[in-house]
Amino acid sequence: MIRPPMPADEDVRQATLDAYRILDTQREEAYDDLVAIAASICNVPIAVISLVDRDRQWFKAARGIDGSGTSREMAFCAYAILDPSETMVVNDAREDPRFSGNPLVVGGPRVRFYAGAPMRASNGQPMGTVCVLDDRPRQLEPPQRIALEALSRQASRLMELHSVSRALRLQLEERGWYEQQLLHYQRELEHQNADLEEQSSTDPLTGLANRRAFSRTLEAAITRAHTAGEPLSVAIVDIDHFKSINDLHGHAEGDRVLQALGAMLLTGEAARGRVARFGGEEFVRLLPDRSLTDAARESEYLREAVAAMPTGLPVTISIGVATLQPAEDASSLLARADQALYKAKHEGRDRVCALP
Repeated sequence: MIRPPMPADEDVRQATLDAYRILDTQREEAYDDLVAIAASICNVPIAVISLVDRDRQWFKAARGIDGSGTSREMAFCAYAILDPSETMVVNDAREDPRFSGNPLVVGGPRVRFYAGAPMRASNGQPMGTVCVLDDRPRQLEPPQRIALEALSRQASRLMELHSVSRALRLQLEERGWYEQQLLHYQRELEHQNADLEEQSSTDPLTGLANRRAFSRTLEAAITRAHTAGEPLSVAIVDIDHFKSINDLHGHAEGDRVLQALGAMLLTGEAARGRVARFGGEEFVRLLPDRSLTDAARESEYLREAVAAMPTGLPVTISIGVATLQPAEDASSLLARADQALYKAKHEGRDRVCALP
């Protein structure tokens, strides 16, 4: 394992970090929220706010990984802080000589993918990163990079607030002014967190709700349907042979097809139910007050409309439909819709299959 080099101005950087007096403090909900949002936006199991100390990296907040930190020698973030102006991305750590022998790669948690956006102090010195990790190789999409860097700036602002709050407690004698300043910072942070929460609920490519937001909507709709005794259906939509579109025409064309389908779903369903990008080339439609027959018929209309989209490419979709059963939960309903989708694809694609 290669030992990470030290920044040229390491003494200044370390002194800057020490001045914040945040190392070894208690976990805080505001930081925990940021790593939860980072994990959701980047669709990864692990997200961390890591501060690089003299001989260690310490986790101010962590999701999906145990412990309070690691040695600095093992820290991917020790490399990320060497250029605080850039987000460092490692697509496959096994192929990177800096990390191929790292215990975090060869052993648990078997890190393959890493992306770390440096957190900078007000004087520009890097203190650590907001980073995301996965146990499979992958890439960081441009919208995810933008969001991760926004979260890094937010974490830096939280640290500034921590420092300001401590200084105020020590120096200010007039309690009224002190409380006014804290309220101002709190409102600013609440506003920024609200913006980040909105980002975490929306798919950046299509503008539709993402899987996380749809899950909340589905749970509420199921509760209402069970209470009122009304029908509720779900349709999972998958673009046929989407990999071939990317392989033959490029990912830009693939993105254009996803956006066109997202726009069609949003226009046709905005007043009638929720639609979301479920992941990759899959979309999901929530169809309240629809029996299985009605939902299948509407899905057939959608299938025909997609085939006629003026995309310049031959695009078809397969759709799996399922209707809520008594006492059924969200996971079971989605699983049956997914089974119907599998049946549609197995039978030749470009069709609708429904399961009662």
